[in-house]
Amino acid sequence: MADFVSASLLETILNLKGKKIILGVSGSIAAYKSALLARLLVKAGAEVQVIMTETAADFITPLTLATLSKRPALSAYVRNEEGVWNNHIELGLWADVVLIAPATARTLAKCAHGLCDDLLTAVYLSARCPVFFAPAMDVDMYHHGSTRANIERLQSYGNQIIEAEHGELASGLVGEGRLAEPEEIVRYLESHFSRRSVATGKRVLITAGPTQEAIDPVRYISNHSSGKMGYAIAHAFAGAGAQVTVVSGPVSLEVTDRSIKRVNVRSAQEMFLATEAQFDGSDLVIFAAAVADYAPAEVAANKMKKKEQEFGLRMTQTVDIAGTLGARKKSGQLLIGFALETNDEVENASKKLQTKQLDYIVLNSLNDPGAGFAYDTNKITVIDREGVERRFELKSKQEVAQDILELILEKWSEA
Repeated sequence: MADFVSASLLETILNLKGKKIILGVSGSIAAYKSALLARLLVKAGAEVQVIMTETAADFITPLTLATLSKRPALSAYVRNEEGVWNNHIELGLWADVVLIAPATARTLAKCAHGLCDDLLTAVYLSARCPVFFAPAMDVDMYHHGSTRANIERLQSYGNQIIEAEHGELASGLVGEGRLAEPEEIVRYLESHFSRRSVATGKRVLITAGPTQEAIDPVRYISNHSSGKMGYAIAHAFAGAGAQVTVVSGPVSLEVTDRSIKRVNVRSAQEMFLATEAQFDGSDLVIFAAAVADYAPAEVAANKMKKKEQEFGLRMTQTVDIAGTLGARKKSGQLLIGFALETNDEVENASKKLQTKQLDYIVLNSLNDPGAGFAYDTNKITVIDREGVERRFELKSKQEVAQDILELILEKWSEA
């Protein structure tokens, strides 16, 4: 049966040929599946280098994995019998993808917090390629708050999670925590490389975070935007192979993908000028920033002192970045806007979609718990120019970014 499934699967797998894949195996009863996984990857034409944790060898022998991968299975910095150093930096640079399957709770925690005490975690920290984690553990461990937090942290670094499946577990319990089947993992990697073929070379411009409109040298008007959504989208598109530029307002976030270009700005006018400079050369522009609608008409040269009981500011409208640039949209260029609404959500978002010449608008409502500013989650509805609505459940912002990525990749594939 396994041979039949593998043969039918391999007929559809075209994008793994010649790909260099590091298969990380950690100490789980599910490690037996890594043997079939290595076999499927090799049959698909990939070059597979297995790296095992010390405890993984308690569940499956290095010889088994070495035979199936056609390379020695590595587990230590030095092969004592040969005196050869397994250079973790070279391994990290060699790989097109790092896949850790099974990924135990311990391995997830170590990678999430940068604890580097073995070859596998050293390679993970050295890798410049996309990294995939396929968790495997008992149901209560999988749903424990610390495990979920570690998974979210890994996703925030741009890593991708191949979620565990529901089924019977080694403990006898039934629930989520079962390692995804090898065929599904291979399909996931195939989809990744297929997406890269569509996205490679596409130029994506994203605005993110708030703007700050100065009142005087020490005070400003701003909003609660954290930039998390825009940065998650940037990492999703970069992971798919696109050339990504982020025009970012003041945020505490870091770009963890070295391929992403970040342009720091502060005010709405600065964001407009930086976005305008990149606009004409972009295939996709995503207006995810929360840009101030108004700014003080005059900025005091010195710090304003507290005097009057009441105080007022004369305000003036800022530039409408999406509206101004949307009027210059070229044929084939895609524009996505965001709308955070509190009432008449779909009506207001649809109006914004049309007036700003957008192709899609991503609607989130402050009436939905867990959506909006500052949260690590979001609940969106995507509306296109034909009025078609795609509604998504509450998810992490990294998962929302993947949904938006898939939508655009589908559009590019059709074109």
